[in-house]
Amino acid sequence: MFKKLFKKDKETKNGEIFAIQSGEVVAVTEVPDAMFAQKILGDGVGLIPEEGSIYSPVSGTVDVVANTSHAVGIKTNDGLDVLVHIGLETVGLEGKGFDVKVKVGDKVKAGDLLVDVDLNLLKEKGFEIITPIIITNMDDIKELKTNTGKATAKETVVIEYTRN
Repeated sequence: MFKKLFKKDKETKNGEIFAIQSGEVVAVTEVPDAMFAQKILGDGVGLIPEEGSIYSPVSGTVDVVANTSHAVGIKTNDGLDVLVHIGLETVGLEGKGFDVKVKVGDKVKAGDLLVDVDLNLLKEKGFEIITPIIITNMDDIKELKTNTGKATAKETVVIEYTRN
């Protein structure tokens, strides 16, 4: 009876991260920003969106909402830190064009609406609309597989992972 109580669980945890928008998924190394392309912040993918609604890629708790509304961080239910960075250098918009639907502490499910963004405004102002989806605590990851190509929001798995 007590063996189960004190037995260390050696099972690995597998998980999936879903497309936040419909569009084209590319390797993170193709994101035209060194912080992402060189995996300085972590590993993941870039998504070139066709639409402005951004959905949660995972289930968990919102733990970061940038004061300029251009990024949302979520801690998954299994402890992964996932960053959604909307466009590149978009901090310079100071929140213009972003309508954030969540706040820090909110529980979200994969597929819940996080942010509506005006992609036309971003383009008009000269910003890249590619949106990196990054796992920032890669030390917790044993194996990572990214899936590139055409993606459908809330349906296509863009990252598969195995935790340590």
